[in-house]
Amino acid sequence: MKQTSPNPQKTIPPAAWGLMALLALLWGCSFPATRAALEEVGVMTTVAFRVAGGAIALWLVILLRRLPVSGGWRAVLIFAGMGFMNNVLPWCLIVWGQSHIASGLAAILNASTAIFTVLLAALVFADERLTMRKAGGVLLGLAGVATVMGLSALAAFDLTSLAQLAILGATVSYAFAGIFARHYLGGQPPEVAAAGMLTASSMMMIPTALTLEGVPTFDYQPQTWVALLYMGMIGSALAFLCYYRALRMAGAGNVSLVTLMIAPVSVVLGALIFDESLTASDYLGFLLLALGLLVIDGRILSFAPIGTKRKSA
Repeated sequence: MKQTSPNPQKTIPPAAWGLMALLALLWGCSFPATRAALEEVGVMTTVAFRVAGGAIALWLVILLRRLPVSGGWRAVLIFAGMGFMNNVLPWCLIVWGQSHIASGLAAILNASTAIFTVLLAALVFADERLTMRKAGGVLLGLAGVATVMGLSALAAFDLTSLAQLAILGATVSYAFAGIFARHYLGGQPPEVAAAGMLTASSMMMIPTALTLEGVPTFDYQPQTWVALLYMGMIGSALAFLCYYRALRMAGAGNVSLVTLMIAPVSVVLGALIFDESLTASDYLGFLLLALGLLVIDGRILSFAPIGTKRKSA
């Protein structure tokens, strides 16, 4: 007789699939939008526009919905820590990296976030130990990263290889942010947590951008303004709202599949808009990385279709 597993895989409702597809599109478009902004705007200023625009949009949502906001110095310090690890450091690394490599390639490397999150979480949390299945998925994912980068890139160690390492550094920062959030970010409505995080990020990035790159001219081409507004209002604020709603509907494990959906969006848009082309090893590396994430998720080894609950004998 079969019994339901004590930790069944949460099903993904059709509405959640729609949100996840929208989220993949929103975040996938952020990579070509970043490249478009970099045509006229510096790296630090681009990040400052993104975090400030996202913060403004989210606070408007909070005011309109009258969500409760609790403060205090502890909350400020937590938002500052999350802002640095989840926004300031990774976005600066990604934006700088995109100034030297294709947006599609940056999105592929960004998909390794889940790999490093699994590794770091296993070191910190007793309930997220590195099982044989997860270890196999991590090895596949790391093999994918190595395939994308290539030994020749590491041997040459030019700006291109350094840019790829910067993207990987961003994914490690995301992983630390996830661990930090689990420890300290409970008790706040997700929208308030995201707004506080982006506000703290803005307070870090605006002075940094002004010091290193000066006062923006604001005399940008229309396409640059569209890219900047998109990254702040859509790629940050709206994407966070979609993410947290999908998280409530489908669970963290299922929503992590979005990382597999972002890269194809960025690759296609990069080819259509900027005539970017990737190598066969880039695509092979992404397939290995995707397979590793699916193994970590458990669907490959359990042969359970997405949207069904697993059972054990």
